[in-house]
Amino acid sequence: MARKLLNISELSSSQTQTGAYALILEVNGTNQRIPIIIGAYEAQAIALQLEGLKPSRPLTHDLFQSFTNAFNVSVLEIEINRFSAGVFYSRIICFDGEHRVEIDSRTSDAVALAVRFNCPIYCDDEVIKQTAVEMEEEEEDDELLGFDLPDDDTDEMMQQEELTISELEALLQKMIDEENYEEASRIRDEINQRKNK
Repeated sequence: MARKLLNISELSSSQTQTGAYALILEVNGTNQRIPIIIGAYEAQAIALQLEGLKPSRPLTHDLFQSFTNAFNVSVLEIEINRFSAGVFYSRIICFDGEHRVEIDSRTSDAVALAVRFNCPIYCDDEVIKQTAVEMEEEEEDDELLGFDLPDDDTDEMMQQEELTISELEALLQKMIDEENYEEASRIRDEINQRKNK
């Protein structure tokens, strides 16, 4: 079956479901986007890896990666292969040096593993036809990879602007230790922005 490469375009709070997130996958080289609603835990697992943040203890997807590495199993690719009744179905394609194995997976877990193994994400053309939406050029320019900031965080962000870089780094470590990864990613962005000035 024909398929196309996908890239992660955006990860943000869902506008339609409380406590859920929208993972937007871009069909490579096109204006087509596939929106997938995922849970907060999976969104956190994807965002942490994309942001380069390391939790104090391994998350489930990190444990899976350590386990497969220990037994010399590699994840070759992820494939979103079916869409039915509003649900995306995916496969994780693994290889142990001799055998190629396909494992059924939730799409959110598959993407969380794809970013850890740095492997491609593919989607069957039929799924793209059923689920992709065309984005206008102006909408693409407004895209942001990361969590949306709630309105009530404005004061907190202003307080962070008054901290020194070393104070921000200490606060970043504190947020990671407390497993407040959304706030940690914001603080990390603030540190990087200051260092790049």
